[in-house]
Amino acid sequence: MQRLLMLLLTVLAGVLPSAAHAWWQPDWQYRKQITVDSTAQGMPLGGPAGRTPLLVRLHTGNFTFDGINEKGADIRFVAGDDQTVLNHQLEAFDPLLGMALVWVDVPEVADGQRQDIWMYYGNQKAPASANGQLSFDPNYTLVYHFDGAAGAPPRDTTAYSNHGQTPTGAAVDGVIGRAAQFAGTTPLMLPASPSLAVPAAGAFTFSAWVRADQPAGEQLIYARRDAGNALLIGISQGVPFVEVNGQRSQPGQPLTPAAWQHLAVTADGSQVNLYVNGRASASLAASLPPLNTTAALGGDVPAPAVAPAPAAAPATGADAFVAPAEAAAPAPAVYAPFVGAIDEVRLSKVARPAALIYADAASQGAESRLVAYGADEEQSGFGFGGMGFLLKAVPIDAWIIIGVLVLMMVQSWIIMIKKSRHVARLARANEAFRESFAKVGQRLELLADDAALANRLEHASLWRLYRVAINEIRTRRAQGADTSSISAATIEAIRASMDAVRTKENQVLGSKLGSLSNAIAGGPYIGLLGTVLGIMVVFLGTAMAGDVNINAIAPGMAAALLATAMGLFVAIPALFGYNRLVSRNKEVSADMRVFVDEFVTRLAEVHGETQAQEAAHHPAVRAQAASRPAVRDAQPAPAEA
Repeated sequence: MQRLLMLLLTVLAGVLPSAAHAWWQPDWQYRKQITVDSTAQGMPLGGPAGRTPLLVRLHTGNFTFDGINEKGADIRFVAGDDQTVLNHQLEAFDPLLGMALVWVDVPEVADGQRQDIWMYYGNQKAPASANGQLSFDPNYTLVYHFDGAAGAPPRDTTAYSNHGQTPTGAAVDGVIGRAAQFAGTTPLMLPASPSLAVPAAGAFTFSAWVRADQPAGEQLIYARRDAGNALLIGISQGVPFVEVNGQRSQPGQPLTPAAWQHLAVTADGSQVNLYVNGRASASLAASLPPLNTTAALGGDVPAPAVAPAPAAAPATGADAFVAPAEAAAPAPAVYAPFVGAIDEVRLSKVARPAALIYADAASQGAESRLVAYGADEEQSGFGFGGMGFLLKAVPIDAWIIIGVLVLMMVQSWIIMIKKSRHVARLARANEAFRESFAKVGQRLELLADDAALANRLEHASLWRLYRVAINEIRTRRAQGADTSSISAATIEAIRASMDAVRTKENQVLGSKLGSLSNAIAGGPYIGLLGTVLGIMVVFLGTAMAGDVNINAIAPGMAAALLATAMGLFVAIPALFGYNRLVSRNKEVSADMRVFVDEFVTRLAEVHGETQAQEAAHHPAVRAQAASRPAVRDAQPAPAEA
């Protein structure tokens, strides 16, 4: 039994989180493993993405927000070598609501590889180090998160400070934090800064998350015009297009109405490519014209005001001449403003690789297979680990059930240990008594007065059976009975006294086993009750939050299942212990039964009456014996010859 319990404890210790083998700096108490997985098990990119601003999305499903600074100032990201510090930017951080959005500058994201980065936290004295200007490489010339105050012009995250020139509309929930709502009125104007200028046949990248609420007609999402040159990105009847100087791309994949989708356009000097949700949707064999003016987001660039021509003096007489009307220039196409929402707008002065476009589209949404979140670890070596992360997601009702199961587990283990020790002592003492009783022979009372032997055999049930039998014999002798010749009835009375003691011994052996039966039968059901209650709470919270995704419900589901696992952990050891104790109790009970039979048989052999003495106790036999001579005398004598 003790070996079995040690084995269970060893297995339990094996599943506990192991200590971290390396640590960046001792001032940070905790760290969390984050894996960028571009293998087949994660999210293959189809090529190297290069330097990538990676979105780390923290919530109560993958992070506990325990031990972290209330403003996230102590967050640090370190590469897998535990030495290289990575730049990061906090777009949003709210430990009370349990959410954070962090952009991490990953120097290289290759295809078909797994790389780990570590998020360190737990240093209340650490100064804030988040810096958006360093988190996005210098080729990004404009990055809008729309995380500012509602109605204020958006702020550029990059070092170029290309802030919006006009305020945005209402703020709405976007794919990443907040987004800008466009109601089909005035567009958001971008500055005409040198960093946003596009040279002739220059490189360019535009990307954004777009939600087209009313995709009918032709609407512009991004527009830039300069001296007859134009670069337009929009939707025509819900189908995205890119247009360069009147040359438009062929229709590709349409956008789903009222749904967030990633839209990107790249130009490398000879070809313009349009991407929808990270996949190439259309292309245009063209190069960009020089563009140095302002640009518009969510609509077309307003037409410049034309000053009226000065009025000429009217001609009279022969000089009077009416010029024919000049041919009217063709009116430019009229585009409607965009109706919907836009989030995470980025402009680059390089053509971003297709793998990076796909990585942005696939990893920035709520469901991302590119980024995997591991266990939290504590510097002391024990930390949270996977088990600790699981325990922190357990709801209060499941904790109550687990508390009941823990009490049952402690009770059952105490019973198993005590009963196992008791049966082991009893079996050893019975074996020692057997060795001494084998030397008794016909002197059945030989061991009764040995005080040293009595102390040594105090745990032997056979010794107690022997003592009660000897006491019965001596009690009858003290009352004047002749114990040298014991009748069968007296022997049966002595057997009955020994059976009574044997029954009490069996009751002691079987005591508390009912608690083990309750643990075996009730543990899984109690654990199942905790699981059902926990799952109910998880689904209720998910329904109230309106956010259905695996990251939100998986931790709660796993924590609820922990109650069932705990119930099985209570029942399985109790089952093994119960079967083992019952088996050993049967062995001891069989030894006592055999000893009672052996002692009574030997008592009958040594002190039992002869047949004649036994017959003398029965009146019917005595009468029959007395009548036999008279019968013989009454018989007629045989005739003499």
